Amino acid sequence: MKSMMACDSDVFELMEHFFSGEPLTGGEMRLPDVDVREEDKRYLIEAELPGIGEQELKLELKNGLLELTAEKKEEDGEKKGRTWIRRERRETSFRRSFALPEDADGENIEARIKDGVLTVELPKRAAAEPRQIRIRAA
Repeated sequence: MKSMMACDSDVFELMEHFFSGEPLTGGEMRLPDVDVREEDKRYLIEAELPGIGEQELKLELKNGLLELTAEKKEEDGEKKGRTWIRRERRETSFRRSFALPEDADGENIEARIKDGVLTVELPKRAAAEPRQIRIRAA
């Protein structure tokens, strides 16, 4: 019974640390909030990426998947003569993938970042018009 109490105590300590608001050590993987919407002639993906610049982002299209990755390295305050009192902004990285709809034009994707929001615009391809096919006698 005693060993079970010790185990329960460890779980409660872990939960206390988790909910205490103290930052975790080391790099964290945080997924950005993303909205995806469809308009008449395009699809839009908007991702909130505060504090991440264009040089830390990579957007790649491969096999019908649009992959967004980011990696932000931790700033070493000690090298710059800083002493941290509290430190919550840490190294972060993430990877998000989006399957493109069949009518998305992967050749004409545009992406821009402004005020911490990445906007990816995927134009729709024009729908193929039905056409008559002539049948010939062999």
